[in-house]
Amino acid sequence: MPHPAGLVRFAAAMPRHLATWFLASLLMSGCAAPDIPPWFDAIQRLPVQSTSVNGIRIAYLDEGQGPPLILLHGYGGSMWQWEYQQPLTAHFRVITPDLIGSGLSDKPAIDYHPSELIDSVRGLMDALGLQTATLIGNSMGGGVAMGMALTYPERVHRLVLIDTLPDHVRERLVSPLMQRAINTHVPAWLARFGASLFGSRTMEAVLKEVVYDHSLITPLVLERSNRNRQREDMIGPLLSLRDSLPLWEQHYAPRLTEIRQSTLILWGEHDRLFPPQVGKDLQSMIPQARLIVIPEAGHIPQWEQPQLVNRHIREFLQP
Repeated sequence: MPHPAGLVRFAAAMPRHLATWFLASLLMSGCAAPDIPPWFDAIQRLPVQSTSVNGIRIAYLDEGQGPPLILLHGYGGSMWQWEYQQPLTAHFRVITPDLIGSGLSDKPAIDYHPSELIDSVRGLMDALGLQTATLIGNSMGGGVAMGMALTYPERVHRLVLIDTLPDHVRERLVSPLMQRAINTHVPAWLARFGASLFGSRTMEAVLKEVVYDHSLITPLVLERSNRNRQREDMIGPLLSLRDSLPLWEQHYAPRLTEIRQSTLILWGEHDRLFPPQVGKDLQSMIPQARLIVIPEAGHIPQWEQPQLVNRHIREFLQP
């Protein structure tokens, strides 16, 4: 197998817009099969459930007893990003969905506006009989959690935001890879072609963008990521989510100072997408927010430093 650095150089030799999208489309690779498998493909073999929200099938895990937590993954991700949070089921009811357009959930041909994602989370809560829940979101999932707190504040008990979506995303994003991804527009067929042709060879390079400790990117993780990526097309939803970014900036980001829920912000010390200063700025905007920087972690610290992250979550949610 060629060295990842060589593959990135090879991608750079392609037309710029194609190289950008085939790399960015693999970020945390969260595709899924048309039919939901019976088990969650992770260390634990947990049963996957599904429900219909506005005619769209949402896949989710539902384990444990106690106050409900809903874990929301990031852009291009899926429930696997929360595989190490399952120990929280000893104290909480932990619900881990794949957002619409991601993972094992349906990927309809709709406009993936922020309001669509927010309403789907509210619909999932309705389907599960949850009047309120604590929302825990990573990256884009944190944006959805904040959107829920602003749109349906009576449904959100507390917030845990992990390396979340800030305001002025384009200006704050420091990753050249993701800067190109959100600023370059290509036809969907071209993005699909690049991902199918070169995707498996660049997975390691892309994961190294979001994971600080590269020793965690084992052959097993790479194999699972590539298998998930190949299950079903996710380019359409990714393109639509990217194109909906201005709606986040217009309707939600300016209102972050209105969030009234008690909020814990966790941030990876070595986040290559949004540096810790972004978390500090977010803390200053949300009135009841506390910030903790997670050492030796990148953009998904709940996966890299799960014991520490889980401890902070438990302590924050203590009665």
